[in-house]
Amino acid sequence: MWALTALLLLVSSSGQAATLEKPILSLHPPWTTIFKGERVTLKCDGYHPLLLELRPISTLWYLGHLLLPSHKKSIEVQTPGVYRCQTRGAPVSDPIHLSVSNDWLILQVPYTPVFEGEPLVLRCRGWYDKVVYKLHYYHDGQAVRYFHSSANYTVLQARASDSGRYQCSGTMRIPVESAPMFSAKVAVTVQEARHSAAVRVLQVQPCGAPLRLGRRVHSPGAGGRGAGIVLVRGGYRHPQCPETQSVAAAPGAGFSPGPGLHHRPTGRSLGSWK
Repeated sequence: MWALTALLLLVSSSGQAATLEKPILSLHPPWTTIFKGERVTLKCDGYHPLLLELRPISTLWYLGHLLLPSHKKSIEVQTPGVYRCQTRGAPVSDPIHLSVSNDWLILQVPYTPVFEGEPLVLRCRGWYDKVVYKLHYYHDGQAVRYFHSSANYTVLQARASDSGRYQCSGTMRIPVESAPMFSAKVAVTVQEARHSAAVRVLQVQPCGAPLRLGRRVHSPGAGGRGAGIVLVRGGYRHPQCPETQSVAAAPGAGFSPGPGLHHRPTGRSLGSWK
């Protein structure tokens, strides 16, 4: 045990420790706009090396370029601005932009990126959770949904065409019903699907056979199972061939695997797939 401890400390002091990934900054509740006087929680989840530390790894918090005094893994905030966090030895996290409003209505969007095929949820919220009546949601100036009272607007499978500027309007009883009020406009960008890649070679042939392009993979093995296809970025490998077969995809091909892709990769790991 003492020998292991000494070895780990030696690795740490020699600077050979693994490179740390940047921490993950999250927001709770997940909305980037709040009312003045409200507080939200920011949490910093860092990646730490498997080394024995003589002292605990602290967390640094930034508001813009200002270093905040807290070293806890989570903090409560109510000041608008751009927040980031950092754990010792790791890069700075991606930012979270927090807005604070003094309006009667706010349109809330989640802090996490929205990707094609994933749900997009928008929330029109009345001052300190007052019920909003005759609620309209707008996309680029066009009304897209009406609710009798407070409700979220959800796009079940977002597309690039769902990007744009959103707004909501409605009335509130304060104490009598008000005239229609409008939130500030909020820009939303739907990003490219997480796993899209320019992979064109999908039809696996026996070792030594010519390679053919195709949309579906059909390579039954014993018992009707797949032959263990390993997809790689820009081509493919057949794990049972002694040599590596690979054909580069055309740059910017933007090919997205079709519904016939049902084989699970076996053998070697795909590694990083962005």
